[in-house]
Amino acid sequence: MTDPIASLIARLIAERWLPRDDIAVRELLTDAELRNDLDRRLASVGLRLLEHPYAANIAVCIARPQESAVFGSAKAWSSTNLQLDRDAIALLVVLWALLVLPKRQRQIARQQADRDQDQEQMFAELKPVPVGAEVVEPINERTLLADFGDKLGGKTRIQFNLGALARQGFILRRKERIHEGPMLDLALDYERIAGRVMDGALSYVVAEARQHALELAAIEAAEAEAGENDAAVAAANDAEAIDDATDEAAIESDGYIDFDAAAFEQSLMEEDDADAPADAALDAHDAEAIAAEPLPQLAEAGGAGDGEHTELPESSPDTEAKHEEAAADV
Repeated sequence: MTDPIASLIARLIAERWLPRDDIAVRELLTDAELRNDLDRRLASVGLRLLEHPYAANIAVCIARPQESAVFGSAKAWSSTNLQLDRDAIALLVVLWALLVLPKRQRQIARQQADRDQDQEQMFAELKPVPVGAEVVEPINERTLLADFGDKLGGKTRIQFNLGALARQGFILRRKERIHEGPMLDLALDYERIAGRVMDGALSYVVAEARQHALELAAIEAAEAEAGENDAAVAAANDAEAIDDATDEAAIESDGYIDFDAAAFEQSLMEEDDADAPADAALDAHDAEAIAAEPLPQLAEAGGAGDGEHTELPESSPDTEAKHEEAAADV
């Protein structure tokens, strides 16, 4: 005959955690007698069950009375038996504050809203509290390095500690994103640590996380508005281009011909070349006519006296011959 409690304890020790929707875990959490038997057996070997109504998994850990024997046996008090350094524990607390704490607050607010709604309804249905990854926002590794790189040992040390925490099941790393692991929600006691984190040494972590979420929301809203403006401008440009094309088509349909300045200038030059011989002939004829006319001659200034006019001498044959030679030369 098999012992379901012994089998469940062996599975918890071997696998380190079990999902909440496991059949044996579901029976344990819904049967008070099985739960008391499990707690009694775990306490007999110095262990206790880690379980939270809002957590997606369960696990076992060292019982309170045995913590001193386990963690205080060395010269200094050990914060864990997983061989994690102090900077790794500090990084674990920061990740818990960034991942689990906001998730837990959303879960509590969701349950309170459902409770208020159920009070208004006479036959309300019980709704399960969301505990999956849909209520957890992952963290970008670059953002973590930018915010806490100088406080947690630098980029190399943080990358090393992230790998150690991932191997222990506290976190999951996917495409430079840090997701909640199965053990992260169980590593720290929310009732004991939440107040210290929000009101104590890590209150700035929560404030920065909230401010970062607000900034991301503002950036996304601004990008969406810019996209709408760009779409409107593009639509206006397309409408203007359509109007221009329509005007060009209308002009062509009305019979307008494009004016080519270069072709017009070439035609004028060709006309000038064609008219050049006729112009040259006209110029020669005009020159002959001018040469044929007698040139007036004036008397010498010394021949005139007392205001009297002096008659010009008649042209001699030699003078006429010179005029004819000049006309022939022209």
